[in-house]
Amino acid sequence: MALPITSVKPVALNQANPKILHIVGDQKMGGVKSTLGGLVNSELAELFDFTISSIASEPTLRENWRSQSDLIVCHHPLRFKVLPHLILMKWLNPRAKVLVHEHGYSQGYETYNVKAIARFHTMLKIYYGLADKVAAISQAQGNWMLKNRLVAPEKLKVITQCPPLQRFFEVLPKPVGKPLVLAAYGRLCEHKGFDVLINALNQIPHLPVHLKLAGEGLLEAELRQLAEGLPSVEFVGRVDNVPQFLQSCDAVVIPSRWEAWGNVCLEAKAAGRPVIASDVDGLTEQVQDCGLLVPLDDSAKLAEAIAHLVSLPAEQLQTWGRNGRQAVQGSNERYLAEWKALFQEVLAG
Repeated sequence: MALPITSVKPVALNQANPKILHIVGDQKMGGVKSTLGGLVNSELAELFDFTISSIASEPTLRENWRSQSDLIVCHHPLRFKVLPHLILMKWLNPRAKVLVHEHGYSQGYETYNVKAIARFHTMLKIYYGLADKVAAISQAQGNWMLKNRLVAPEKLKVITQCPPLQRFFEVLPKPVGKPLVLAAYGRLCEHKGFDVLINALNQIPHLPVHLKLAGEGLLEAELRQLAEGLPSVEFVGRVDNVPQFLQSCDAVVIPSRWEAWGNVCLEAKAAGRPVIASDVDGLTEQVQDCGLLVPLDDSAKLAEAIAHLVSLPAEQLQTWGRNGRQAVQGSNERYLAEWKALFQEVLAG
């Protein structure tokens, strides 16, 4: 279970360990929270004194400023208003190293959300320039940083993101039947592209498919209206037990408009489920002989991919599922080993 995003430290701390302060934006950071929780609750807690803190409240800001940490790891999304906070922390903690862990920004994010690209790049160059190291969560994200000269190559480290996966490996194989049960889950927002998925299903109403769409968010009412007249779409609300949810599904669809990495794809592979994903950012590098990639924001191509999935023999879907699961075996162990090495490198200076 992930730690709550507070300034409470893990138990049984060894005060001789290096002190590492993780700063997040708030308590609703989704994949950031689950991945970070897996990191600080791992065996690395025996080597480092971890604290998690938020910049969402004024008292916590003051705690951050007074922190005498050996390493400050910034996970929160950057805005210009955040820069003074980081600069003040560096000034008040001159011995502390700074590591920026970039979770969200990517080529896909930039394409969909940034109008003033030069201003955006300038902000990131300043932010990354203040850090001793910058960690990207996918090779695609790292390539985007280097292509746009946002960070010096010697400062950049790519560590592909990986939350704990053991419960997903415990998901059992499922006999593929008709209708083909598709899973999609995440925040119901523009980012995740669930409107594209519903529009795709509107184009293939005759096919034996059933979509289980899980999640909550601002666009729920709009998505429900879009799905009116489509009995193949089921809104299941918030899902706390994702492995159990995936147990009832045959494949996972990830129609995101941008995704610096995409934990959903990693989880689907660990659960042994084939995927259909947008050909964007970190999703592209994850879908290797375990499913299908479709052009970004293209409901017609997504409909074709779903129809193709339905037409495939069950053996092919099962093979993709096995391939995906095999590809992510040991991912969390490698993830922790790479973070251990990076922490030690940065602390060594």
